[in-house]
Amino acid sequence: MASLNVGNLGEYLREQRRNAQLSLRQLADAAGVSNPYLSQIERGLRKPSAEVLQQVAKALRISAETLYVRAGILDERDRDELETRAVIIADPSMNERQKAVLLQIYDSFRKENGFETATGAADPGAESVADKGSGPGSDTPVDGPRTAGGSDAGHNSP
Repeated sequence: MASLNVGNLGEYLREQRRNAQLSLRQLADAAGVSNPYLSQIERGLRKPSAEVLQQVAKALRISAETLYVRAGILDERDRDELETRAVIIADPSMNERQKAVLLQIYDSFRKENGFETATGAADPGAESVADKGSGPGSDTPVDGPRTAGGSDAGHNSP
């Protein structure tokens, strides 16, 4: 069987697996794929789907986007933006509203600097924070405190 052109994905996976001190069988079990299939990926004989790469990345505790780039699924230029978005979304110190606002600011800066966003320039279906009634003249403060349930602290609702 000839090697497929999947960049150095297999070598990279083998290196990451060894760094994590996992056997091929342990990684296959953790990722939910067969041992022979993972071996073929590492040897460059199989090109895995994005879903399989995501499972392997999760098992290795590494960025799935890095694997997507190495497999040729994702363009290198898009990776930094996706990783930035993933870090913002995964940050436990911010609530969902704060994450959405930060992502909107991030998108506006990228657009201002001439970059399209990986999720679409303006996400036509997405509601902006302004559309939701936040900001001046609204009952929902942009940066005021919120309770664990998401309601505004200090505001009495009728």
